[in-house]
Amino acid sequence: MRTIAFYFYFFGYLLCSIPLLNKIKKRKETTLSVEEQDRLDHVFPKKWAKTLVKISGADVTVIGEENIPAGPVLFVANHEGNFDIPILLSGLKKPFGFISKIEVTKIPIVHKWMEVMNCVFMDRKDRRQSIKAIRQGIEVLKNGHSIVVFPEGTRSKGGPVQEFKAGSLRLGTDAHVPIVPVAIKGTSTIMEKNKGWIKPGTVTVTVLPALTYEQNKEMDAKMMLANIEDRIIEARANA
Repeated sequence: MRTIAFYFYFFGYLLCSIPLLNKIKKRKETTLSVEEQDRLDHVFPKKWAKTLVKISGADVTVIGEENIPAGPVLFVANHEGNFDIPILLSGLKKPFGFISKIEVTKIPIVHKWMEVMNCVFMDRKDRRQSIKAIRQGIEVLKNGHSIVVFPEGTRSKGGPVQEFKAGSLRLGTDAHVPIVPVAIKGTSTIMEKNKGWIKPGTVTVTVLPALTYEQNKEMDAKMMLANIEDRIIEARANA
């Protein structure tokens, strides 16, 4: 029943959101700050994600949210399962977009909301388009919005954290914003380990202290990547 309810809500509520989506996309000028505008635009996505998590029956614990600096940041997280995004959307107060595989643009309505959230679509099979997507992500950060990137490039599905790809960190270093490591543990128990069926699971999200731009520019790229990866692996082991 959870699986049926999940997909019914997933698509049904999105259909109901079309008038709101159109209203937001038509809005051109605002006196609000970037942060205030993002919070307003993310009200629906966060509500949608919170209900999806509630339907799944997941028991979610978020640790260390006080480590998130004000202003735009690059969240760097391991990618365990499909529920990573709704868990982060519902669990973190700061609004964010994310780097997504381009195949998601084929899902009706979803990709339109992702555009509102300042998500960036990447075709990893096309090197030129991937570089273009990285540059687009840098501009999104420079414009004051936050982004989540999964440097593994694919889901680990509950297995060991896979090797991080260095190119993703360019988003933070080139945009001169703090990089915030995030360790996710348990999302694969909700879907991947059940052959696609939705079942309750225990999830822990650990937000680790940020690396400031001042720290990043003094650090070798490979060293910084290894540092972030090691911290995420350690946090998951201790969760």
